[in-house]
Amino acid sequence: MSRTPTIDWTRCDGHGLCAQLLPGTTLDEWSFPVLPPDGTVTEQDARAAVLACPALALRLERAQNKAS
Repeated sequence: MSRTPTIDWTRCDGHGLCAQLLPGTTLDEWSFPVLPPDGTVTEQDARAAVLACPALALRLERAQNKAS
C-alpha cells in the first residue's frame, strides 16, 4: 500500500522546503505548501521531505483506495 504526504497545519511555519523537495508542490501567497493531487509524489520523495521538514509538519499516511 502506498503512502502519501500530509501536512499538520498546526506545525507548519511556511518555510517552503517541501516545495523544493516534492515535485509538483507549490506555495501559496503566505508560503504555505499546496500539495499536488494524490499519487503524483513518489514515496521516496515524500520520505525525504518528511525527514527534512524543520517544523516536523509533514507526515506519511496510507493512501486510501478509491472505490470504482
